[in-house]
Amino acid sequence: MKRRPFGPVPSEVAVIGQGTWYIDDAHRPTAVAALRRGLDLGMTHLDTAEMYGDAEAVVGEAIAGRRDEVFLVSKAMPSNASRGGTVAACERSLARLRTDRLDCYLLHWPGSHPLEDTFAGFERLRDQGKILSWGVSNFDVPNLDAAWKAGGEGRIACNQVLYHLEERAIEHAVLPWCEERGVAVVAYSPFGHGSFPGPRTPGGRVLEDIAASHGATAHQVALRFLVRRPSLFTIPKASSPEHAADNAGAGELRLTEAELARIDVAFPLGPRPRRLPML
Repeated sequence: MKRRPFGPVPSEVAVIGQGTWYIDDAHRPTAVAALRRGLDLGMTHLDTAEMYGDAEAVVGEAIAGRRDEVFLVSKAMPSNASRGGTVAACERSLARLRTDRLDCYLLHWPGSHPLEDTFAGFERLRDQGKILSWGVSNFDVPNLDAAWKAGGEGRIACNQVLYHLEERAIEHAVLPWCEERGVAVVAYSPFGHGSFPGPRTPGGRVLEDIAASHGATAHQVALRFLVRRPSLFTIPKASSPEHAADNAGAGELRLTEAELARIDVAFPLGPRPRRLPML
């Protein structure tokens, strides 16, 4: 699995990781097996959140005995993101995950608590060794500007955002902003929400054609496109060990510039939306 620098974090991180949104809806032993299979195949960037129901508990079971292999990320809900609330939320997440630390801790989306208070909580957690870095999620450029000012230059490790072939809004301004400042960009829901382009669609046929030339799958081609730039990472969810293995296969896939250009044309960027999409 290819690894690369993750913002200011000193260690390199797997470009294809594992998301856990709705993973608690699956048969628990199967969900745990899927995460462990992903770890076996190098998808050691593992993302969860306090909002995701029992997902943190599932992750805690999956990483038992393997914590040092994992780049572990969780997220605080904005309603819990006061100075003291951030610390308490993180401690609850740590208990559910059965670990003493997070590699990165995120504010899940912009909320009503002042960012200065949230980030003060993050810094307290970092001083205590309970988190090693921190970042944000679902932040558009105005939010990022405010976060950069509130948190200090070079403190934001990443911005986790919605990004898939049919939703490329971050490319207008968010991605350039992050790249200019060395902030990693993590794509969640990289296959969309039940709307991955099938082989009967024009875009789906392009993916299938490129996949066939590499002995790969259309999903692997899509994931590879989404991490084509050095700042980009993605965290697909897998519902089974077989699905996890398919996702991991994108980690070493190499697409040519001509193939990337074909995908770019097949899934055009579209106009910049007034608000950054989250779903």
